[in-house]
Amino acid sequence: MNVLMINGSPHAQGNTYTALHEMEKIFHQEGIETEILHIGNKDIRGCIACRKCGELGRCVFDDEVNQAASRFAACDGLVVGSPVYYASANATLVAFLTRLFYSARCDKTMKVGAAVAAARRGGLTATYDELNKFFAISGMPIASGQYWNGIHGQTPGQAQEDAEGLQMMRTLARNMSFLIKSIALGREKFGLPEQEPKQFTNFVR
Repeated sequence: MNVLMINGSPHAQGNTYTALHEMEKIFHQEGIETEILHIGNKDIRGCIACRKCGELGRCVFDDEVNQAASRFAACDGLVVGSPVYYASANATLVAFLTRLFYSARCDKTMKVGAAVAAARRGGLTATYDELNKFFAISGMPIASGQYWNGIHGQTPGQAQEDAEGLQMMRTLARNMSFLIKSIALGREKFGLPEQEPKQFTNFVR
């Protein structure tokens, strides 16, 4: 079993990483492999709705999004971590996730998702909500912890002083590990839920 962890901060060793690394230690204790991808400082453009991924099976822009697609397909869980900018996630991370979730044609059903936000003070819950929507639209169970998943710190390393935030990360990782293992057992015994052909409607009559 493995979890893919996305570091959406421009700072590879900043407070977002501190949160992800605290989770990573628990995953390893639970026998779950991890990989952290640092994409927050990459030159990643947004989706242009060209729909070429439907023809090519990959995004038309060949960058970190396509490189991550196979890892996304292979993982049992996905953790997305972001710093808070103006009460929202890093724009580079949002561009990455938008294109990854849209262009990756793998079955995302029952992959467990978890969102983590790092902030100096406010905007954690808005960012947390923003990131969770990527999981919810994809049939991915969302792991929760003991609070809304966030950690506080301004300069790199300050998050190490947030005892409650670090505990939240450990609790989240334990809960996520349990979900991943439970889903694996359920898949083995019952299979995955039946999926109907998708119906696409709009409000134009």
